Amino acid sequence: MTEEQRRSTKRKRGHRHRGKRTGGGASVTNNESSSLAASSGSASPIRSGSKSSSSFLDKMKAKLSGGYFRMINEKLYTCSGDEALKYFKEDPSLFNVYHSGYQEQMSRWPEQPNDIIIKWIKDRSPSLVVADFGCGDARLAKSVKNKVFSFDLVSNDPSVIACDMSNTPLDPSSVDVAVFCLSLMGTNFPNYLKEANRVLKPNGWLLIAEVKSRFDPNTGGADPNKFVKAICELGFTSTSKDFSNKMFILFYFKKKEKQKSKDIEWPELKPCLYKRR
Repeated sequence: MTEEQRRSTKRKRGHRHRGKRTGGGASVTNNESSSLAASSGSASPIRSGSKSSSSFLDKMKAKLSGGYFRMINEKLYTCSGDEALKYFKEDPSLFNVYHSGYQEQMSRWPEQPNDIIIKWIKDRSPSLVVADFGCGDARLAKSVKNKVFSFDLVSNDPSVIACDMSNTPLDPSSVDVAVFCLSLMGTNFPNYLKEANRVLKPNGWLLIAEVKSRFDPNTGGADPNKFVKAICELGFTSTSKDFSNKMFILFYFKKKEKQKSKDIEWPELKPCLYKRR
């Protein structure tokens, strides 16, 4: 074999060994084969990463939602009722954010104060007319046979009247039961109670449920005895107090038939602010 023939034979062998044949007959170099393998191997991590990203986004959304709730909650405890009304009128969607956060917080409580109040009303005559101050999702009205006037800062339900709770459209002495369930939030909360006194009939009932920490003098809360005294001076008789629950306190009052005007010293109620988790 001549030198020329040997060189030709080497060139042909070299061409045959440079590539590997794929099943489809396409020639793939070693480098391309490695790239394809890497690309194929990365498919599973991408799917896993997608799930991880989705979980991360859900957590971030939950944190943002929780942050908005805490911001709105603090606002409601540190402003007056008319300021809160203007706040929600400017952006009613904030009300939905607040109540979503509120429901999430309430889901952690072993017992709901609204359930106790609903049972109390059900145990009495369905003819009693009720005013629910700060009704939220109006669950009280939906749970009893009584006529219920539901009030809150924003109305997403035709049955709810949007207003400042210190100035409702009810006539004087027109309701039998006034309810404040975790709703004495404004800095002018005494005005809410004065409004309840105005619309209640003589011998009408005033029911108040509030977060227990707001009435713990050891941690900056109000003295519950001073709170009861102030409401009695407004024109009520204290019938009972329930401190048995870990999360909230229940107060029961009855409106006096004859009332005398007095200068009342109202205790300051500690805001219920939720910590960042």
